Amino acid sequence: MPGATESERHLAALVRAHDRWRGREVFNLLPSENAVSPAARRLLASDLAGRYTLPGPHQVNGETVDNAYGGTRYTDEIEALADAAAARVFRAKWATTRPLSGHIAAMSALVPLLPRGSKFLAVPAEAGGYDGYGPGYLHAVLDYVMRPLPVRSPAEILDPAEVAVEIRRERPAAVLLGQSVVLFPYPLREIAEEAHAAGALVLYDASHVLGLIAGGTFQDPLREGADVMFGSTHKTFPGPQGGLLVTNREDLFAQIAPALVWRVFDNAHWHRIAALGQTLLEMERVGPEYAQTTISNARALGAALAPGGLPLLAAERDFTESHQLVIDLPRLRAASGLGPGAIGRRWERSRLITDLVGRLGTAEIARLGLTPTEMPRLAELLLRSGVRGERVGAEVLAWRRNYPKLRFA
Repeated sequence: MPGATESERHLAALVRAHDRWRGREVFNLLPSENAVSPAARRLLASDLAGRYTLPGPHQVNGETVDNAYGGTRYTDEIEALADAAAARVFRAKWATTRPLSGHIAAMSALVPLLPRGSKFLAVPAEAGGYDGYGPGYLHAVLDYVMRPLPVRSPAEILDPAEVAVEIRRERPAAVLLGQSVVLFPYPLREIAEEAHAAGALVLYDASHVLGLIAGGTFQDPLREGADVMFGSTHKTFPGPQGGLLVTNREDLFAQIAPALVWRVFDNAHWHRIAALGQTLLEMERVGPEYAQTTISNARALGAALAPGGLPLLAAERDFTESHQLVIDLPRLRAASGLGPGAIGRRWERSRLITDLVGRLGTAEIARLGLTPTEMPRLAELLLRSGVRGERVGAEVLAWRRNYPKLRFA
């Protein structure tokens, strides 16, 4: 970097160190992250990163213009391509790739569809629900009333009969299904039937399972009764950080689309939309095998971990039908005195990256090419480093170097 300041050189060195560390020297088991393909990364670094577009028609100084900005002949086509790919992948009639994150995608549905003061039902945070729907966050900012769905643990599947009782009692404007800690599909058809009979919308936050749905596994929300599906695009869906929204209801999309610009956000990020479009096209090719490998890895990893001293939820149901495994924290503390933070820090010292709330995810290791046959070896390293406190970083690094390229890209 000729002419660069010391601070600029230091910044560049930090990014290179991060790329080497996270991209080549660890196994990432964070359920909220994934690896972006080289092709999508190149688009993120394109000239689109600093550009605007604002399709019209607009009245500007007494003149009608079809776009408030010039130079957009390619930008608008890129967005149209990405939206069309999203519609195909999720078998939807209408789609937008503009939302800047999963949280903003939720706002993109809630703001135009639920008037202020509306009530919605959602999974509470203590049962694995998204914190953003809880007290003090989205519903408080947007003047909504959130009531909890009747579920007490991420390992528990919603009972449609209990949900029906709550719908009749609360008379919500919407039932919002989606969790940060998610193991099993919802009984969506039964819940949607009851919600629609009561005049409530069914909104499906697929943030964690979007890539599994794209691959034709987990469940199929738009055909099982969801009116709108939205979510983030960087968890099981292996794209850049961002969001998308799809629906088969023209009447709802007609309310959502005009409410995006200047109500929920201003400018979308066109380099991100291009990279998301690339990832959607990749998922058309590799999505089914990738999604099935991700789920198979999770179940195989659970089966290998549980007998070795790492207690997991839902052992009686083969642990999971998603990309996640969830540690049974009370049993872990009783057996070892460890909490999720302590065991997570042990794992990171051994180049095994997890979150510090007790979840393990298999989406990124599936992208690298690991299959269920490798899960016993991974489980052994997790148990030795996390439960027994051994340092296994050198072994992890040597093994990680066998996976220099993404398998599903």
